[in-house]
Amino acid sequence: MDAIVAVYDDWGIGRDGTQPVALSADRKFFRRTTAGAAVIVGRRTLLDFPGGRPLPGRENLVLSRSLSEIPGARVCRSPAEAAALAKERDRAFVIGGESVYRQMLPYCRGAYVTKIHARPKSDVFFPDLDADPAWTRGALLEAGEENGIAYEIWRYLRKEEQ
Repeated sequence: MDAIVAVYDDWGIGRDGTQPVALSADRKFFRRTTAGAAVIVGRRTLLDFPGGRPLPGRENLVLSRSLSEIPGARVCRSPAEAAALAKERDRAFVIGGESVYRQMLPYCRGAYVTKIHARPKSDVFFPDLDADPAWTRGALLEAGEENGIAYEIWRYLRKEEQ
């Protein structure tokens, strides 16, 4: 299982339930990478999706203690349950938000991180993998600029997974 996330220069990932700066190149990478895979998402992040509905073309696993049923998704009560269901798939991605990333990161062997070189005010953050000795930055997958904002997409690996 891998995480996939877009972060700002301070590792912020959003504010008030959405991304203050979103790039179409990152969204395209996300769609391409997660197509046909299982995605693990929190209830609040699900509400930020178009129409507040699960993403099409993916098996949506929603981590929630309060909801019992979500049309088009499977509800998981714990990170361990979500991880067990993800193991049944060839590919699985943790897609947010902050609490879900923090709970699921110990189960992840890698992460796809889009670094958006901007610093909007964020109220939620992804753990700084550059400062974490358990993680190493691997391959640069893509780089560019969009609307005057530079970005890079990196592959990170948990050190024991190299």
